Amino acid sequence: MSNRVEIFDTTLRDGEQSPGMSMHQHEKIRMARQLERLGVNTIEAGFPIASEQEFEAVRRVAGEIKACRVAALARALPTDIERAAQALEHAEKPTLHTFIASSDIHLKDKLRMTRQQVLEAAHNAVTLAKQLVPPRVEFSAEDATRSDWDFLVALTKVAIEAGADIINLPDTVGYTTPGEIKEMFEYVIGKTKNVPGAERVIFSSHNHNDLGLAVANALAAAAGGARQVECTVSGIGERAGNTSLEEFVMALRVRQDSYPFETDVVTTEIVPSSTLLSKITGMAIPYNKPIVGRNAFAHESGIHQHGVIANARTYEIMTPDSVGLHKSQLVLGKHSGRAGLAKRCEELGYKLSADDLQKLYEKFIDLTAKKKEVYDEDLVMLIVSAYDEEFQAYQLDQVRISGGVPALAYVKVIKGDQPVAETATGDGPVDAAFRAVEKIVNVVGRLEQFEIRATTPGKEALGEAYVTVNFDGKDYRGKGADTDIIVAAVKAYMDAANMYIALKGTMQQGAAAV
Repeated sequence: MSNRVEIFDTTLRDGEQSPGMSMHQHEKIRMARQLERLGVNTIEAGFPIASEQEFEAVRRVAGEIKACRVAALARALPTDIERAAQALEHAEKPTLHTFIASSDIHLKDKLRMTRQQVLEAAHNAVTLAKQLVPPRVEFSAEDATRSDWDFLVALTKVAIEAGADIINLPDTVGYTTPGEIKEMFEYVIGKTKNVPGAERVIFSSHNHNDLGLAVANALAAAAGGARQVECTVSGIGERAGNTSLEEFVMALRVRQDSYPFETDVVTTEIVPSSTLLSKITGMAIPYNKPIVGRNAFAHESGIHQHGVIANARTYEIMTPDSVGLHKSQLVLGKHSGRAGLAKRCEELGYKLSADDLQKLYEKFIDLTAKKKEVYDEDLVMLIVSAYDEEFQAYQLDQVRISGGVPALAYVKVIKGDQPVAETATGDGPVDAAFRAVEKIVNVVGRLEQFEIRATTPGKEALGEAYVTVNFDGKDYRGKGADTDIIVAAVKAYMDAANMYIALKGTMQQGAAAV
């Protein structure tokens, strides 16, 4: 059996399903490009049947990505499978991923189907998927770890006979333990090895982290014969999340003595990938997060510091450089030119076109007028925000606040080439500014969540603001950055409003087309 483990990244599908992690279409594309640089084997781009927006996002990612496979998820239903196949039409390396539940609790209480009906549905689903997307079909037995193992064997046989290339046995609710999942894979693989076509099938493991065992279970699954692991950057996902890509990959790399497996992941792209995801979604990376957290390579104890100075290996089992955590010797400030800016962007994993570099340079110069040195984190935030602005109907131009109770805010934006301005009063400067924005865009939202934090140390730090706003019963996530935290907050609220406007327009176009 090969010792190569494929990485199936589901950051854009299962990861995005976690509360507050939804991404605009263009954000999915930007993250997909980074995942391509990271070297994952498959990018699961989404669930096309879910909405017109989701379909279009999967279709765009499928058309953009060339170096790795692009997967689309579908239930074991003809309508789902046909829609997923349409979304993958222009993919260079498509994978259609279909699933049906296999545990008795799901069959009885959710599907209301018998085991025989599930076997027939799986056969029909995989057969149709293989006809529509011949290169690769993955079949998942949802809630496999709470299923009867002999029924899993029967379901696996049916899927293989129908043409499945990948068999995924997921721990959908994070229930299993390392010993159990290893034994389950060994049992199912052993019982199906003589099925015609089994020699070409790859077994896959998709684990949730409800008991904090997702990475341990993924490692055990690999030891049990799984040669694909499904994971997400920073472990985001439903409920407590999924197997953390960076933790799994680096565990293999550091502990080759126990887990002699290899992946195609470019480990120096791990930190850039996690950083970009954080900037896109607003999810703060915990300081103590393994591999990518701020404290992952920090040492405060005098004993530890002494050891690291003498020999880093005394307390570091991997180097910061190995995961892409570089301390740049290039200090960026107001005297830095485009060449220096472009070089640092490229070192951070962003190769910009001449037009994009010019736009970024203008924002960079504006920022250097407010702070002396620009950190890598500042630069990533500038890149992300500059890219977002290309897709915004309204762009913030000016905010003025007059103190007192109530506070008075003047907000000026640019729509197309036209300036639009409004004033409003509110219970504090942020509330007043948000009300002015609502007057401009002609929609009233309910603020559900508001976070603000500093990107970097120092009083001159770029402030990041993240909001969740409910418009017409649906939550929209927005982000903004500025050295003035009120301006950052207004940018974030504007971003959420722009997302609402864009999605509303897409839905109206879809309805008109129907």
